[in-house]
Amino acid sequence: MKHAILTAITVVAVAAGAAAQTGEIRLIIQGDDMGAAHGINMGTITAYREGILRVTNVIMPGGWVPEAAQLLRENPGLDVGVHLALTSEWSRVKWRPLTDAPSLVDLNGYFFPMVWPNKNFPAGSSMREAKIDTGEVEKELRAQIELARKLMPQVTYMSTHMGFSSLSPEVRAVVEKLAQEYKLPVNPGKELGIQYLGNVWTSRDGGPERADKLAARLSSIGPGTWLMVEHAALDTPETQAMGHPGYENVAADRSAVLEAWTSPKVLAVVKQRGIKLVSYRDVLPR
Repeated sequence: MKHAILTAITVVAVAAGAAAQTGEIRLIIQGDDMGAAHGINMGTITAYREGILRVTNVIMPGGWVPEAAQLLRENPGLDVGVHLALTSEWSRVKWRPLTDAPSLVDLNGYFFPMVWPNKNFPAGSSMREAKIDTGEVEKELRAQIELARKLMPQVTYMSTHMGFSSLSPEVRAVVEKLAQEYKLPVNPGKELGIQYLGNVWTSRDGGPERADKLAARLSSIGPGTWLMVEHAALDTPETQAMGHPGYENVAADRSAVLEAWTSPKVLAVVKQRGIKLVSYRDVLPR
């Protein structure tokens, strides 16, 4: 199995290199966190229907998963991944494990807010400070994958919410094991020859500034396959109520992403340069 995955990665890397040699520019726009809120669901779908987004993922313990699954069934062209989640960071809305996992939850039965200790949170708020049972981690992640595959037939990859796989070699091994078992690559990217399109804007930039900066960056990138990962949402009372210490401007931040991804300026650059909007389904081996 491991040999097969390495072979697949080699095939994709060669394909990515071929795209660069032919002068083709391919762009993967990935919007995370569907399932966590109605405003995130609708912002993501809007970015797909009216903008440049072609990949999303779903937090399966989230309260808005049924709506996310329905929207994704209605938009089968939108590539989707399982956003494996073992944390619940928002202060005023929480989610719990799909399984019985006492080592993964706080005293109220919710996932811990953070992966690592954070100065903005009380002691004991992170997975790192708890005695995590890797058996429970595997059971929970497996349940999330199974539910995603049941609800959304177009699942093609996995990603890790807040990078929890960095918690320990044991947790990383569990994620890699499940990736091999379900044939779902984790956080596809640089190892596949995909270049990361990062640091396009700052967190202080509004929608118009982000649109201008993204249009400028897309005007300058060279051939190959590029990846941008961000979060899109509508600016609504619901998303305005979301946030946690250190990140309170969720609605403003994520709606600015949506404005950039649907900007006529950005769409014009994509058209003028012949940038091909693709998804993981287009670049991963079948």
